[in-house]
Amino acid sequence: MSRLTHLDASGEASMVDVGDKDETVRMAVAEGAVIMQAGTLAAILAGNAKKGDVFGTARIAGIMAAKRTHELIPLCHPLPLTRIAVEIEPDEALPGLRVSASTRVTGRTGVEMEALTAVSVACLTIYDMAKAMDRAMTITNIRLTQKSGGKSGDFRRDDPGARV
Repeated sequence: MSRLTHLDASGEASMVDVGDKDETVRMAVAEGAVIMQAGTLAAILAGNAKKGDVFGTARIAGIMAAKRTHELIPLCHPLPLTRIAVEIEPDEALPGLRVSASTRVTGRTGVEMEALTAVSVACLTIYDMAKAMDRAMTITNIRLTQKSGGKSGDFRRDDPGARV
């Protein structure tokens, strides 16, 4: 990259004009984790969180956040997302919950920020729903793991085994 795409010739922030770009199918996957005490994880898995269904609520929060990414991140384009999936898996080795999100659109710009936003907000929701049990939880390792489509081509993280 020779220049920052969100700065104009005078150095002012500006939204990139994607009007002349071809529409292509674009996909992105992101991941993150919430590390917690083993007892907190056990309580969540048993359905004993006082605020309710941690998995369902965090999944919905992530989906909603992906749809509103352009309202949260300056200079992001609003996108007509065709797919948003948020998955939450318990991992007793952490102990905690692993969160992943995949996004898809047929459009002129990528969906990486939407996948990252979905994971971030899902992790924040998990924290919020379980904080009464464990204020020392850690949200960690939020990152893009793959993307496809567009001029920049495909990306796949080289260290898929590198987990929290």
